[in-house]
Amino acid sequence: MTLKSEGVPAPGMLPKRILVGFDGSTFAEEAFEMALNLAALSGATLAIVSVATLPEPPGSVETKATIEAATEHYEAIFETLRRRAEDRGLTLESRILVGHPAEQIIRLAAETHVDLVVVGHRGRSRIREWVFGSVSRRIVNHAPCSVLVVRSRG
Repeated sequence: MTLKSEGVPAPGMLPKRILVGFDGSTFAEEAFEMALNLAALSGATLAIVSVATLPEPPGSVETKATIEAATEHYEAIFETLRRRAEDRGLTLESRILVGHPAEQIIRLAAETHVDLVVVGHRGRSRIREWVFGSVSRRIVNHAPCSVLVVRSRG
């Protein structure tokens, strides 16, 4: 980011639309907090997305149950996050998608023309990361915009 001599970002350098990939982990919580601060600073719109991953192989009963459980789980979390955003004078858009997290976040970023995707450094499952690869790494490599990967402070 290029800064003016007064320490104020140059025009056009601050994001106008921010998308947060959220899996409920402490890393995702920290990424949300960073995105919330950036949105408050820049006046950007803020959106959050969670992605439900289907069981392999997906059956119709399991698929429906997974989607319903994920929707209920994330909507409860999003309500708390919405209140935090409102306390900062921001509106939080939210979506729950189904599929591979990186692919869905990349697709949504392209469709909604976001300027910045914010994700945590690690997600909920280190074993899945080892087997399937890092979601954050995949987003960094394939997103149509800048990506901020937030590392844990702890």
